[in-house]
Amino acid sequence: MELAHSLLLNEEALAQITEAKRPVFIFEWLRFLDKVLVAANKVDVKEKQKKLVDQLTGLISSAPGPPTRKLLAKNLATLYSIGDTFTVFQTLDKCNDIIKSKDDTPAYLPTKLAAVACVGAFYEKMGRMLGSSFPDTINNLLKALKSAESQGRGEILLSLQKVLNGLGGAAASCHRDIYKNARSLLTDRSMAVRCAVAKCLSELQNEAVFMWTTELENMATLCFKALEGSNYGVRVAVAKLLGTVMATALMPKQAAVMRQNVKRATLEEVLELMATGFLRGGSGFLKSGGEMLKGGASVSREVRVGVTQAYVVFVTTLGGQWLERNFATFLSHVLDLVSHPRATQTHVEAVYSRRCVSFMLRATLGSLLGEKAQIAAGKEICQAISKQMRAVEAVVNDLNGENKTGAADVSASQHVMVCALKELGSIVQSLSATSSPLIQEPSIGLLETVTSVLLHPSMAARLAAAWCLRCIAMALPYQLTPLLDRCAERINNLKSSPEAVSGYSFAMAALLGGVHQCPLGIPHSKGKLVVSIAEDLLRTAAQNSRLSLQRTQAGWLLLGALMTLGPSLVRYHLPKMLLLWRNVFPRSQKELEAEKARGDSFTWQVTLEGRAGALCAMRSFVAHCPELLTEDVIRRLMTPVECAMTMISHVPAIIKVHGAHLKASAAMVRLRLYDILALLPPKTYEGIFNALLRELVAEFTLTDNSSNTTTSLLRSLCHYDDSVLMGSWLQETDHKSIEDQLQPNSASGSGALEHDPSSIYLRVPVGEAIPGPLPLGVSVIDASVALFGVVFPHVSFKHRLQMLDHFAECIKQAKGVRQQSVQLNIFTAVLSALKGLAENKSTLGPEEVRKSALALVMGALDNSNPILRCAAGEALGRMAQVVGEATFIARMAQTSFDKLKSARDVVSRTGHSLALGCLHRYVGGIGSGQHLKTSVSILLALAQDGSSHEVQTWALHSLALIVDSSGPMYRGYVEPTLSLVLTLLLTVPPSHTEVHQCLGRCLGALITTVGPELQGNGATISTIRSSCLVGCAIMQDHSDSLVQAAAISCLQQLHMFAPRHVNLSSLVPCLCVHLCSSHLLLRRAAVACLRQLAQREASEVCEYAMSLAKKAGDGKKVANLNITETGLEGALFGMLDHETDRKLCSDIHDTLGHMLSSLAVEKLSHWLKLCKDVLAATTDVGGAVAFEVEKDEDSEKKDEMDDDIMFTGLGEDDKPKPSVAPRWVTRVFAADCLCRIILLCENADKAHFDLAAARSAKSKNPKGDLLVLHLSDLIRMAFMAATDHSNQLRMAGLQALEDIIKKFASVPEPEFPGHVILEQYQANVGAALRPAFSPDTPSDITAKASQVCSTWIGSGVVSDLNDLRRVHNLLVSSLDKAQAGKGSSSQLYSESATTMEKLAVLKAWAEVYVVAMKIKKEAEAKPDKTIRSGDEDEDDLGADVLPPDSLITLVQPELPSLSRLWLAMLRDYALLTLPAEFSSQLPPDGGAFYTPETIDTARLHYRGSWAPVLHAVALWLNSTGFGACEEKEEVSSKVPALHSGALSTAKTFEESVKDRMHLMLGVSIEFLCFPRPEEPIEHVMSCLQALSTLLESPCAKTHIAEDQLLAVELLNVLHRLLLTRDPPVIQLQVTAVVQEIIRAALNHLQQQKSNKGKVKEGQIDSQLILGEGGETGELVPGSSLVFASMELLVFILVRHLPQLNTRVKESPSHVPMRPQRLPEESARLVANTVAILAELPLLCSPAGSMTILPTVLFLITGVLRETAVKTADNSVSTSVSAALQGIKTIIISPVARVDNLQTQWSALVRSSLASVLEDSQPDESRPDLDEISMLTAITLFLLSASNELVGVTVLQKGCMERFRNALNSSDPWVQARCYQLLLSVFQHSTRPLSTPYIHALAPLLVEKLKAVERSRPKTAAELQAVQEGIKVLENLVGMGEEQNPAVDFPQRLASRHPWTHPSDYQEATSGWQSSDVGYGDNHGLIPDTVSPL
Repeated sequence: MELAHSLLLNEEALAQITEAKRPVFIFEWLRFLDKVLVAANKVDVKEKQKKLVDQLTGLISSAPGPPTRKLLAKNLATLYSIGDTFTVFQTLDKCNDIIKSKDDTPAYLPTKLAAVACVGAFYEKMGRMLGSSFPDTINNLLKALKSAESQGRGEILLSLQKVLNGLGGAAASCHRDIYKNARSLLTDRSMAVRCAVAKCLSELQNEAVFMWTTELENMATLCFKALEGSNYGVRVAVAKLLGTVMATALMPKQAAVMRQNVKRATLEEVLELMATGFLRGGSGFLKSGGEMLKGGASVSREVRVGVTQAYVVFVTTLGGQWLERNFATFLSHVLDLVSHPRATQTHVEAVYSRRCVSFMLRATLGSLLGEKAQIAAGKEICQAISKQMRAVEAVVNDLNGENKTGAADVSASQHVMVCALKELGSIVQSLSATSSPLIQEPSIGLLETVTSVLLHPSMAARLAAAWCLRCIAMALPYQLTPLLDRCAERINNLKSSPEAVSGYSFAMAALLGGVHQCPLGIPHSKGKLVVSIAEDLLRTAAQNSRLSLQRTQAGWLLLGALMTLGPSLVRYHLPKMLLLWRNVFPRSQKELEAEKARGDSFTWQVTLEGRAGALCAMRSFVAHCPELLTEDVIRRLMTPVECAMTMISHVPAIIKVHGAHLKASAAMVRLRLYDILALLPPKTYEGIFNALLRELVAEFTLTDNSSNTTTSLLRSLCHYDDSVLMGSWLQETDHKSIEDQLQPNSASGSGALEHDPSSIYLRVPVGEAIPGPLPLGVSVIDASVALFGVVFPHVSFKHRLQMLDHFAECIKQAKGVRQQSVQLNIFTAVLSALKGLAENKSTLGPEEVRKSALALVMGALDNSNPILRCAAGEALGRMAQVVGEATFIARMAQTSFDKLKSARDVVSRTGHSLALGCLHRYVGGIGSGQHLKTSVSILLALAQDGSSHEVQTWALHSLALIVDSSGPMYRGYVEPTLSLVLTLLLTVPPSHTEVHQCLGRCLGALITTVGPELQGNGATISTIRSSCLVGCAIMQDHSDSLVQAAAISCLQQLHMFAPRHVNLSSLVPCLCVHLCSSHLLLRRAAVACLRQLAQREASEVCEYAMSLAKKAGDGKKVANLNITETGLEGALFGMLDHETDRKLCSDIHDTLGHMLSSLAVEKLSHWLKLCKDVLAATTDVGGAVAFEVEKDEDSEKKDEMDDDIMFTGLGEDDKPKPSVAPRWVTRVFAADCLCRIILLCENADKAHFDLAAARSAKSKNPKGDLLVLHLSDLIRMAFMAATDHSNQLRMAGLQALEDIIKKFASVPEPEFPGHVILEQYQANVGAALRPAFSPDTPSDITAKASQVCSTWIGSGVVSDLNDLRRVHNLLVSSLDKAQAGKGSSSQLYSESATTMEKLAVLKAWAEVYVVAMKIKKEAEAKPDKTIRSGDEDEDDLGADVLPPDSLITLVQPELPSLSRLWLAMLRDYALLTLPAEFSSQLPPDGGAFYTPETIDTARLHYRGSWAPVLHAVALWLNSTGFGACEEKEEVSSKVPALHSGALSTAKTFEESVKDRMHLMLGVSIEFLCFPRPEEPIEHVMSCLQALSTLLESPCAKTHIAEDQLLAVELLNVLHRLLLTRDPPVIQLQVTAVVQEIIRAALNHLQQQKSNKGKVKEGQIDSQLILGEGGETGELVPGSSLVFASMELLVFILVRHLPQLNTRVKESPSHVPMRPQRLPEESARLVANTVAILAELPLLCSPAGSMTILPTVLFLITGVLRETAVKTADNSVSTSVSAALQGIKTIIISPVARVDNLQTQWSALVRSSLASVLEDSQPDESRPDLDEISMLTAITLFLLSASNELVGVTVLQKGCMERFRNALNSSDPWVQARCYQLLLSVFQHSTRPLSTPYIHALAPLLVEKLKAVERSRPKTAAELQAVQEGIKVLENLVGMGEEQNPAVDFPQRLASRHPWTHPSDYQEATSGWQSSDVGYGDNHGLIPDTVSPL
């Protein structure tokens, strides 16, 4: 391939390769040339031009394939436009000669086509430069057109299109000729030719004025004819032509009008013309009048669908503004269409016409109009509805029947109503809360208008009105409850009108069905209301025969709808429901028999409808309340179900007696029965299998059904990938809703609400706008097929065989069309059964069952219906999967092999090739490996069969399935398959799009098979890779969008495996262009690919997209591109406003998310501006509060216009389209993006949140961008969002505001020290929050706003009390609401919404109180300092700084009520966390803030808010001494107490303390036992802080100390918490709680001791047994507080110092670690732990403390050893200080004074000292040992435990050794500290202890000091060391003088060391004594912990 990359074709290389590879080589060269010509130097090109032209023209006659000729033509044209044009006419003549040639052989065809392509390309590129040669060329082409075959016709027409494009108006003389010749081909039998004509004429109409003036009618008729029998591609092309011509006729292009005075068509004329197509189709105007009056045959569906698309193109071309101005005319026109009798000849036709009209409205209104214009459109629709309704009422009230045509008008009006109401519902639903002006404006009276239609005589209109009300309630949930109430009231008032009963019950059912979409729900009482209405209707049904039917239906419909509210509500009504169900059916067989004989046809109709209704309600119950389906309930449900089953068998006899009009009701009963059985477990109804299967089989084999109805499930049961064979990919287009009408199965696409009213309350299927159940006949068959699949796996083999044989018999019996229908139904059932078997993992059965099934399937593989062949292939694969035996599979495969080798007909070759593919698909590569070779060779051969494109398609599709399923086993066949794929891509005509789509599938599968190997550089891999890239390039250039989509997904695969080899610079621009495609699948593929690219290479993708936008800006025309200076991301934001496809939107969200993550921090301004532009796009409907506008409005409006250049795939003329302002959904996404940007900046760089740093960074690097500089924009965006109409946007805005406050609260303002930058935005924050507290705001928004309030108040931003009061008042107002108690009158939402709001308010107050108390505490801790942590001077503190307790003054007044509510809330929470088995203890009427009905949702709200409340209550209890300062608290009835006996009105204070303690500890312990992993860390912290706060209070201390088991339990729980939660903050907080518990116990012990002491003065013994351990010293695990504490503390120590654990050292894998300094947090933690450890012995009796002391001392000395590490600044770490202090605490403990433990104690002290000595041994492995800390420890032992240590020579020697080492240390600081410590030892009062040390160490000391003469101190540290030494010496002298005369000490020294003369000593000291250096203080070098020494 590399050889092909040269400017001239490398002919030698070409000659050397095989014949087969030459086309690929040539194509690759042309591809290279295409890229290089544009970029090459013109001089080089001109040099080689002659040779190049020869090579290229030579290729024309070498019979090139379609892609090659396209590229060849393009290159030739480019070459001439760059180089010289001398020879262009010669080349042109050469081409014309080829075209004229008479040679008609197929071999010469490619040459002719190549010449045609070249001519087209020349004119397109050079146009008028080719001068006057065009008439000859055009005539030549037209002549050739007449005699050409279809491929030639298509190519010539496309060339003509290019000629016209290049010449523009210059070719006017030939326009008529072209028009005449092309016109007749619009009805060509080849669809590709029709498409080509449509494209050619579309080009022509740009200049040919006559087409949209004099020829307008003929054009229309032609287009209608072209649509007859058309396929999807033709419909799209013709619709585009027709729509554009009509639009141009209405608003001609200026240039054309200037040239000729044109008579413009009026809007009425144009619409009239379009309407003819819609109503009369292609029959035209030429038929005689008589035929037209008779009504004739109905219009063909293809024409109607095509014209519908043309309407959309027409409006889109004229644009959104035109639609706004002319909406009224357009609306009345389309509504007239659907009321025309010709559009509604049969019911199904009427439904189809309605669908078409709805599509027209949705496709234009939905995407072209902005929110404001949509509201105006809604008003128009509303007026149209009320006008229709007035007309209907006139007819209904016209009793005398004067108005004869009335009845027809009424039935026509129903269709108008359905369309209008459906569109109105869609508008309101898409506008969501933004639509409130439309609903609220009284002049429109929208609700009244819609409700009035509920009384329409037609059921379809009533259902549509009900649906519209549901849409309104979904958009504006506050309307839901009032609407329900209004309907309930009307039903009760208008009980006697059948329409009212029916209409209002529909509305109520629809509203109930929508509740699940409203998170806030409806009040629980509404359920009771519905049940009572339904019961009443069912009870009174029999009273009035005129109303029986409606009341019965309405009653059951309401009960069915009630079930959708879910188990929490239905639970209360279940017993009543079970009773109702039982009573509707006869109780016994006898009653059933008796019933048959009774009744007339009307009572039977009511009975059947009633039973169908009851079954429907049961189905709804089973579907929506699975939790309530206990075995007992199922058993009680089965009674009526079995009864219904028996009844069904009697119904045919009843129908015989009473007439066929009962058939529909009977079918409805069967449908409901099948539906409910499909949801129940089959085991429950095994007893009725036989009867059931008889019914099911009769149903879908059409036994009792004379019409040939087919099921609609076949497509969904076949594999999604087979869509290319079945054409079901049409369901993935934008036209899905109308294209469905053209699918072959019965009633396809004719779904409508009136077919099954119960669908009005069911969930809408994904992707549908409105439920569309199919007609009853189809639905019943569908249900029977689905149920057959469920039951089949549970049926015995005998019955399976019988059924399969019966199926074969049924197919044999039927003839003709009926046979097709029966066969389709049977196949769908068999597939359903096989699928059921596979899902149940059961087998098909013994040999005879398999045989029978196989015969059935094999028979269908040769069926002429492709859908049946598909189904048969699928069934074969499924069968292989279910049987799973190699021999069976081999037999099946062999059958197909034999058939394919012999068969010659298309049908069997396609069927059996698919069979092979399906076999592989379902048994995988391993199961069918041995057939792989044969399968592949056969399919490769079939794929080359150029005679039948159908065979090629099926073979390639199967091949793709095999490649997919074989995985790596296919690797050996990759090369031959790939070369076949390439060959076919280069030769198959582009009009055979299915073949190309399958080639795309194959290529994708091959890329996946080779996989990551594609990155390699080997020769074979390079060839494979370049072949793949060539294949992708050919498909990218194809005209069909599905093929282009396949190319994109192949490139996406390639990019995944070999990213380096995919050229993004060409791929990204191509994707950007596809974003505007009019084909959904192509847009999806492009966005999916961008999503993958953006994950890795977001910045490159954005750059390439921008370069494309720049090209477009430089005037190079890039077709319909919507990328402007906002780049790709702006275009994607724009797409979000127009796309409705879920998958596409979610991919766009992901793509933008990936881009944001990679780029937002670098390009901050750009992304913030994007979000701001989207958010600022408020329509006049928008924000409720105006914001101070910072820049002039005009410039902003201008930006908006550029931002989203209107996206349309249609009508690509150059007029600017008005943009639609971003819709609310997009704005919500932008607000979410804002929060993400803040988070990304936080993770990126702290400078984003530091104004001073940001400014200095900006001055150094002006391009740098930091978030804090955009703070005003951030606040502004959050404000705009928080005050919008849309509730979702308000939530997002409040969330953003909260994030901003949290992140920026502490950022100081550099210019005003002591202030923060958020202060200046107080007004904005207040203004953003205020609307959220208005009375009509939904609870969830108020709850969120309360959260923001507490964040704002607690953030400490605001320093002025009055400013703070504004926000504080909002919280006060909502607190009043929270106090209002349950069940306030005007409830709009469910009780749990009220719970949520109240709890959010209490939580917010709790958070504020916690902060207030914290500030107060800090203020008390430093009395005279201000609370600002600023570094300003005292004097510039003005009056605007908060006094320390100010925040508490705001909370104080509310505290009495708050504390009551908080406690009540905690009581509720405590009850709600009880395990299920205690549910009987819950109060029957709920708690303070929840009702029993909403208990499940309430739990979630409590779970989110209890923690701050717990903390607040703890603070309050602590500060008020457990509420002692309140008056005796009244226990109000609203606040149920925790203990049942505690309701006595006057509780003693002790009892209340106890209750509250139990409550607080209970809640805490329950939570800490099982903190769910998803619980935020803040909850754990709040809980622990609450505990430690609580235990600070004396009452609590007493309580926990008296109940030791409680304390032990708490410690165990905390230990468990530490095992699961890691963060150090939590561990620190845990130690704080442990400390409080230990202190409480110590206090308690002290008290006991003092009490005992008072009682028995003389007996000291009693004190000996107080404390844990008693006399024996035994600590019992589980009840010992000390033991529990030790467990927990040891865990913490070992966690941070694993070396303490001796087992670790002993393990073979242990690597000794060097002690190292702990991180700050760990050090603090260890210090706290050690401090607590040291206190533990005090809790024990002496014996007890001797039990634990060894452990405690071992741990403390261990901590000392592991953490005593020298630091540069000689500081002592907290953990070391704590260890030293701990040693001291222990050594001076009272245990030392207990007589009978003396020996134990001495041994303990000595061994501890020995450990310390051993640890302080100098050692190479520990160069950084902190000797001083160790010496300090040794000194502590010597001083505090002198008695135990006197005379122990071993220890004494060790100690002296350590001191000596320290004195000899090279570090002066160590010397100095050593002197200090020695001094304290020398001065010790116990002489026997100190004397040996003086004797041993004083000489050394003198020695050291003498040395000072020789080397004077050089540094302060050395100087200090010497001073300290002298101080020791002075003291020694002093000590000597006390005992003897002054001379004695020096004498004694001299006697020891003869060389030390007293005079030396004086010399040594004299120089220093007079020195003015003070050495009285120790310069802070002794740690505080040691100072008491």
